Amino acid sequence: MTKTLVIAEKPSVAQDIVRALTPAYGKFDKHEDHFENEQFVVTSAVGHLVEIQAPEEFDVKRGKWSFANLPVIPPRFDLKPVDKTKSRLNAVVKQAKRKDVTQLINACDAGREGELIFRLIEQYAGGAKGGLGKPIQRLWLQSMTPQAIREGFEKLRSEQQMQGLADAARSRSEADWLVGINGTRAMTAFNSRDGGFFLTTVGRVQTPTLSLVVDREDKIRKFVSRDYWEVHGTFDAQAGQYLGKWFNPQWKKTEDAEAKADRVWSAAEAQAIATAVRGKPATVTEESKPTTQASPLLFDLTSLQREANGKFGFSAKTTLALAQSLYERHKALTYPRTDSRALPEDYVPVAKQTFEMLAASGMRHLEPFAQQAIGAGYVRPSKRIFDNSKVSDHFAIIPTTQAPSGLSEAEQKLYDLVVRRFMAVFFPSAEYQVTTRISKVEQHSFKTEGKVLVKPGWLAIYGKEAANEVEDAKEGDKGQPLVAVQPGEQPRTSDAQPKGLKTKPPARYSEATLLGAMESAGKQIDDEELRSAMQEKGLGTPATRAAIIEGLLTEKYMLREGRELIPTAKAFQLMTLLRGLEVDELCRADLTGEWEYKLSQMEKGALSRAAFMQEIAAMTERMVKKAKEYDRDTIPGDYATLATPCPNCGGIVKENYRRYACTGVHGTSEGCGFSFTKSPAGRTFETAEAEQLLRDRRIGPLEGFRSKAGWPFVAEVGIVRDEEAGNFKLEFDFGDDKDEESGEIVDFSHQHSLGACPKCGAPVFEHGANYVCAKAVPTPQQAVPSCDFKSGQIILQQPIEREQMGKLLATGKTDLLEKFVSNRTRRAFKAFLVWDKEAGKVNFEFEQRESKYPARKTAAAKTGAAGAARTSAAAKKAPAAKKAPAAKKTAARKPAAANYRPDAALAAVIGDGAVARTEVVKKVWDYVKAHNLQDPKDKRVIVADAKLLPVFGKDRINMFELTGIVGQHLHSQGEA
Repeated sequence: MTKTLVIAEKPSVAQDIVRALTPAYGKFDKHEDHFENEQFVVTSAVGHLVEIQAPEEFDVKRGKWSFANLPVIPPRFDLKPVDKTKSRLNAVVKQAKRKDVTQLINACDAGREGELIFRLIEQYAGGAKGGLGKPIQRLWLQSMTPQAIREGFEKLRSEQQMQGLADAARSRSEADWLVGINGTRAMTAFNSRDGGFFLTTVGRVQTPTLSLVVDREDKIRKFVSRDYWEVHGTFDAQAGQYLGKWFNPQWKKTEDAEAKADRVWSAAEAQAIATAVRGKPATVTEESKPTTQASPLLFDLTSLQREANGKFGFSAKTTLALAQSLYERHKALTYPRTDSRALPEDYVPVAKQTFEMLAASGMRHLEPFAQQAIGAGYVRPSKRIFDNSKVSDHFAIIPTTQAPSGLSEAEQKLYDLVVRRFMAVFFPSAEYQVTTRISKVEQHSFKTEGKVLVKPGWLAIYGKEAANEVEDAKEGDKGQPLVAVQPGEQPRTSDAQPKGLKTKPPARYSEATLLGAMESAGKQIDDEELRSAMQEKGLGTPATRAAIIEGLLTEKYMLREGRELIPTAKAFQLMTLLRGLEVDELCRADLTGEWEYKLSQMEKGALSRAAFMQEIAAMTERMVKKAKEYDRDTIPGDYATLATPCPNCGGIVKENYRRYACTGVHGTSEGCGFSFTKSPAGRTFETAEAEQLLRDRRIGPLEGFRSKAGWPFVAEVGIVRDEEAGNFKLEFDFGDDKDEESGEIVDFSHQHSLGACPKCGAPVFEHGANYVCAKAVPTPQQAVPSCDFKSGQIILQQPIEREQMGKLLATGKTDLLEKFVSNRTRRAFKAFLVWDKEAGKVNFEFEQRESKYPARKTAAAKTGAAGAARTSAAAKKAPAAKKAPAAKKTAARKPAAANYRPDAALAAVIGDGAVARTEVVKKVWDYVKAHNLQDPKDKRVIVADAKLLPVFGKDRINMFELTGIVGQHLHSQGEA
């Protein structure tokens, strides 16, 4: 008997499909990787199982990242398994190849990425044939309720119907590969011309998005604030006082964006107006008219992300994850990855059923409004809500007919947001009475505006929050009534005062405003209806925008401070490069928005895949050519001049594309030769950091550096005298034990103590990269250290603020810190820092979670926190430490397993035999110190002897290179 294989995107969806099909098609038997009955086999991916790659003959390895090997435009793409999900891929392919499986159903998420996930699996399963050749149908789900799943199986789409979406999905994937790989390698090759390896990532969507943020920051930096004045008057009428603001009735809009009808540009003029009207009677004219305001449209993903960011501070990534959980796990929302804000025209009965569910849901704050809508017949056909022409493959995000339970607090907030918006769109418009009063005094006009809510309509659903839902509400324009003025009455101007103000620069982007800018490809479009018309020319899709923003944050092109997104020096440097090379496609959001528009046209069958890919190939070739043929010394740009003079000759230090360099006393010559790179070890200095480094000759510790082996490290950076070169140079300083070894006296008299040392009770101070006990370093009071308490200011990439160290010293424990990154797994984790009295050191304590399973131990916990700081800073492994649960005796951890064997070169240094990876660097350091191989001028440099030379491959290395180098000489004997 033949069977149909159903491939879902995630295991949870496969289980939902099985539960929905069981009543109609019979019970399923559960196997290790699939479910099966007489008609269906149901299995699932776990997201992307296969990714594209260039064929072997066209691949360019990292060591060959030079212009000679670019551009890489392969005639076809091969497929390779995603390493971490190989076993799942094999399980799916095994089912797809079964002889009794004669057709396939793609049940991946209903969108471009879901289509791509399935198509690549099917192609991979077919091997050289390029596919299995079995008939394919598409399950297209907008909701995950059992009824919706069964209806989806009754309306399966054909492979031909999905061809446009499949073409767009493949084209998006290949275009991103071509632009990302070639752009990143070309810009990296350009930036690495002077030596080193300066990884410079670019992307088809991420880089134009970054340009929006950089452009906005540039405007903020260049903004020159101007003083202006407003004149505020107080008027005494018979019924009471009211306020008014002076304005010029003849004012007309000009090119000056700061000019407005109520602004005066000199203090004298403002004072003259106030003096002229004070104490004088006013002639009043008044116009009053009713206005209405409809509710905002239903949510698509981008508008939901913007609203949740503004209301709750949720990131776009968090909102998408919550919406996906409400859709997939709780079956409470419809498909969230949508760009539509309307419903299908045949959806009126479903909307009524949803209101019936809400009326009986137990949500007390919303039940009465649901009942009111049902009783008054609010749910009826309306083009504003139900419009097939505004529905793409997906419709707006609305609640399903299934009432949820067991929601987390964050899920409940988001669900409530969607439910309120869904209900509001059916309610009548809010009705206002708007009054504009003009009080004329001595030829000067003052305006007073009053707005009174007559009928709340949809705003009743929001209650006290209603004022915030009025999108065009101005300050002081959220419902204040006006005292009456009788006909012919002339209120007296009892007071008039000028108010001095300053113009403000444009606001930085938040995630909410950046999502809006991505949606309209950077065009400033406030009108909701007009913005929706621009959606098809946006940057990315609603489903990908959150990931784009997170990627820019991960690459340190942007920082998140509160709700603001701030571009880094690295971002400005990239934009300077791209604009200097005239690579417009990656600089201008609207141009890249055109590519996204063409992909949407391809989905509709209006553009061929071949034509689009030809354009992408041409763009890629042009981008590489521009970088390859650029022959000037620097890139033109808006560069800084530092205030601190050159340490060598006193000349002016100016920024250029690659360096900060001395330009002589007058700032116009080549100077004395002093300079330092802007991006040591792949981390770009902010201008303020470069200024501090030059002024203080030292900065740090700073995080974000990467060794040549790709490992992150933390270090101080100094500018030191190079006697051999007769100039100054930039140098890393890892701060480990420098004072103890040098015997240099440390003076803490100018510092305030953070608290008492938990070991000896002496005061603890900041020093170098650490917090140290005053008795742990040589001081005027005690030349020979007697204590060894020390804890890093940055531990596993988590900055430890003074406040937290003070709390640790006072109470024995910090707050929960959330940005530790394990050196072994590279994963972020949360932990408290605690004083472990028995171990005599600072250690980690993990948040207690209620679970029937024992807590999972992270690799990071195996290292004492103070030792972890040294690991991160100096690439030295700390000894195994103890976890310190509160008020419990700590137990020693077992030592790391000896799972590695050194090759012959490394064995000559540390000995043969199995060894734990954590021991290797320590053994090499023991050898270095025993044979006195540290450079006497710079102890962070190791000078290779005859045994170390085959290991290092060169005469000298910096200590932060050590971990990466020795790792190349280890062979695994099993899983570490």
